[in-house]
Amino acid sequence: MVKQLGKSLIVLTAVFLVLVSVLSFSESREKPEPISLNNLAQKIVAGEISEVVVDYNVLEVLSRDAKTFVASKEADADFVSLMRNYGVPAEALQAVDLEVKDNTTKELVIGAITTIILPLLLLAGLMFMLTRRAVGNANQAFSFGRANIHLFTNFKDRITFKDVAGAKEAKQELEEVVDFLKNPKKFLDLGAKIPRGVLLMGPPGSGKTLLARAVAGEAGVPFFHISASEFVEMFVGVGASRTRDAFQTAKKASPSILFIDEIDAVGRERGAGLGGGHDEREQTLNQILVEMDGFDRDTNVIVLAATNRPDILDSALLRPGRFDRRIVLDLPDISEREEILRLHAKEKPVGPDIDFRKIAVRTPGFSGADLANVMNEAAILAARNNKKTIDQQNVYDSIEKVLLGPERRSKIVSDKEKRVTAFHEAGHALVSVGVKNSDPVHKVSIVSRGRAGGYTLKLPTEDQRLKTKEQFLADLAVLLAGFVAEKQVFGDVSTGASSDLKTASEISRKLVTRFGMSDKLGPIVFGDTEELIFLGREISAEKNYSEKVAALIDDEVKEFVLRAKKAAEKILKTNTKALTKIAEALLKEETIEQEAFYRLVKPFNLKPISV
Repeated sequence: MVKQLGKSLIVLTAVFLVLVSVLSFSESREKPEPISLNNLAQKIVAGEISEVVVDYNVLEVLSRDAKTFVASKEADADFVSLMRNYGVPAEALQAVDLEVKDNTTKELVIGAITTIILPLLLLAGLMFMLTRRAVGNANQAFSFGRANIHLFTNFKDRITFKDVAGAKEAKQELEEVVDFLKNPKKFLDLGAKIPRGVLLMGPPGSGKTLLARAVAGEAGVPFFHISASEFVEMFVGVGASRTRDAFQTAKKASPSILFIDEIDAVGRERGAGLGGGHDEREQTLNQILVEMDGFDRDTNVIVLAATNRPDILDSALLRPGRFDRRIVLDLPDISEREEILRLHAKEKPVGPDIDFRKIAVRTPGFSGADLANVMNEAAILAARNNKKTIDQQNVYDSIEKVLLGPERRSKIVSDKEKRVTAFHEAGHALVSVGVKNSDPVHKVSIVSRGRAGGYTLKLPTEDQRLKTKEQFLADLAVLLAGFVAEKQVFGDVSTGASSDLKTASEISRKLVTRFGMSDKLGPIVFGDTEELIFLGREISAEKNYSEKVAALIDDEVKEFVLRAKKAAEKILKTNTKALTKIAEALLKEETIEQEAFYRLVKPFNLKPISV
């Protein structure tokens, strides 16, 4: 506001100065030569003056040879009387053209501007700015409780269900909702009621928002969208007011769809001890509950919501009548990943060597967003290398870049560190082959990526929803293999195994406390602190077991780790030559792909053992 007033004052002052300048200098001429009254009288007597202009107390004199002079007189003195006093005869004065200017009007105008009009203009400008500011604040106050709801209008980039790969069951559920809006009669004839709410649940990047955009492109009815965080404000009652406004807007355009993204921002379970009973977020949730299924049920608005944390949502929000349908979106399986990769490769020039099935095998656990990023990074890598098409190696490199980060070949590594890294990664790779139930090795490298000095890429041959105890033990043996290889070859260990040891310790503790895979402690889950914090019901919770049991848990965790360590030691001591050969190949080539790796270990006839 201060800046706006400052700008207005500057503008008004500039206008005033321009007006004064125009009035004061519109008749200005070149600066004439000053002359005294005595000299002027002498020139008039000599007949050298042709014209005199009396402008208040200023005399503008023009000689017969076209020279100009200026003289000054007293304000009240009469020019003719003044010249007579200087001895100028009447005949000489009569030979001069005399002109007297009346400046009364000009002086009045300038005086009025200076004393009356300018202050009034400044005051009027100030009042205008204050009034405008007040009106703006009033409008803002009235619109403060309105929801910033958006109507989907981006039909240029319209997405349909055909543009969404995978998620067949989810698309089928949403297609029925769209069909209900387009052809309600066939459902109403059978007594079916329109679903009030559809909740999309799944991990980040699984396609929740993408499916919502597909619904917007398919529905053929007004589609409104808003983020749940836009409802919440620091002022009490604003969130509830915005919720009412959003639903009222959707009701006016019914039948319509209202999409609320990241609904967990306001839908967290009530009574969690965060903010008390008058928490603004809880008041917003209460209003959403009423709008979705309160006394007013005569509405054709379907609420579509998305969240990646369904377990923290309030139970009242999830009951039938509010969110009648809960659609779970899982991470894509190998076939769906292949389909997604083909979809993202449609508008990209891919080479003839591209095998999307092999790429899908290398990307277990990748979401749809991850796969889109993989293909985009592959295109960037191909462009960086001045290629016209994307080849298979570009995609493989992009997978590793997404997983671990970009290559750091410029990083200076001493020969000793490089040798330690080579044997460390060779240990991981060799134990992966020498232990049962381990995933196959796809690549071994000692080139730094991200924060890793080297890496061994081992991936399952098929998607796994369940994992057995033997598979966990095999993973533990592979994790500890780098540590064991350093100890066996160099007689010392380095910090390079710190991440492996941390992961191995976490897996071992989960085997004992969460998965019930300890023979001594049995099929019991110990500790619930983590789950209670995650559910949002408690800030902290005490462990549900005694100190004696805690000691047993620690012993069992240690037992799992040592058991895996012994298995890794057995494999590496029995196959020392194979370990050395793999390490030397890494030192020479830096990177070994799957086929080359299995050619290296094939002559040693490794027989996998159980942990």
